[in-house]
Amino acid sequence: MTTKTDERGRLYLSKDLRARYGERFHVVEYQDRIELVPVDEDPLEGLREAVGDAFEGKSVDELRQEGRDQAVDDAENDVRRD
Repeated sequence: MTTKTDERGRLYLSKDLRARYGERFHVVEYQDRIELVPVDEDPLEGLREAVGDAFEGKSVDELRQEGRDQAVDDAENDVRRD
């Protein structure tokens, strides 16, 4: 499928694609292309389905804090490498 942006930079996705993949997408940038990755209506539920019980018993707030902590650690490690 080929599509292009309109004058406001919006992409058109057919009804069939939206029905199959949903209305929300994460844009992943590569050096030579971009990809649209469908985002579940309930991303946390989709993640739980994908990884099983790895997050069993953890609240959304706990998962967010762990994600923030990991992002800080990653950023600090990147700065140290430079």
